[in-house]
Amino acid sequence: MIRTLTCVALTGSLLVAGAVTANELTRTTLDTLSKMGYPPPKENELVHIPPGIDELENQKLHPELKRVIRRGHDLFTNTQQLRGENVFNNMNCSSCHLGDGAMPFSAPVWPAAVLLPNFRPKNDHVNNLEERIAGCFTYSMNGKPPEYGSDNMLALTAYHQWLATGVPMYPKQPIYGRGYPAPERPEELSYARGEAAYKEQCAVCHSEDGSGLVANDRTVFPAPWGDGSNNWGAGIVRVFTAAGFIKNNMPLGQPNSLSDQEAWDIAYFMSSQERPQDPRYTGDIKETLELYGPTFHKNSLYGQVREHDGHLLGDHDNLGEKDFLRPDTVRPRTFE
Repeated sequence: MIRTLTCVALTGSLLVAGAVTANELTRTTLDTLSKMGYPPPKENELVHIPPGIDELENQKLHPELKRVIRRGHDLFTNTQQLRGENVFNNMNCSSCHLGDGAMPFSAPVWPAAVLLPNFRPKNDHVNNLEERIAGCFTYSMNGKPPEYGSDNMLALTAYHQWLATGVPMYPKQPIYGRGYPAPERPEELSYARGEAAYKEQCAVCHSEDGSGLVANDRTVFPAPWGDGSNNWGAGIVRVFTAAGFIKNNMPLGQPNSLSDQEAWDIAYFMSSQERPQDPRYTGDIKETLELYGPTFHKNSLYGQVREHDGHLLGDHDNLGEKDFLRPDTVRPRTFE
């Protein structure tokens, strides 16, 4: 079953380029996404509907490979099983990548399997798939990645690659639904408006204090800030990334229901709250900003002063639940 297609606009309809065919599932999915408020694919965008884990059983793959892929899916959707070893907050991979990592406009993870190895500006060198996953553990889970080449890392990469079934390596077309595309930024963002909108739209799941909801030691809804959340190095601390995630995915089950202004204001409010220290912290906030302010943190509020109370964000040594600042995976790579 081929799920990947190239969209070509012609009198308002979707056609399929070359010998690649679009199946009924793809068209049904696009119709569903349209009803949820998502835009249709643009001309020449690559659309891919990943296979579900329930389809794995009928595939002509070695039973051991299937077992490893299922293990990767299990780790992706319940990463909390690695709490205290690799994860030091209440996040799962699927907390940020909804739909088991397959949902368009929720940073689906399958593009990483076909776009890597590639250069990544965040750490200024070429990253492979394992290193990209390691970054999620380091920053989003405020943790320590599984060892490169370990059983758990193999399982996670196998699951990513399973989701990318049928997609060519290094596709030339832009990918439909990749990342968290943010709406245009409004002229003014408001902490007060964001706080009010958060209490109205978000607190029922994520708590007014941002601690999320954990029941029977299992994360139900993740913490958007605080010790149980991602650290200051996570991609979603960038205000535009948070705004894109919120607009496209929140409130849960009601995507695209918030106005652009509400999404940005909530993102601004959430990004103005404290969280564990950036693992790249040098011990001095000004020095850290000199290194990463022109690049990563130019889009976050790290090192900025909150107007309403004068608090300098990120000026602390709080590591959350872990007892180390940076795992040894946060290091430069060179071929010299």
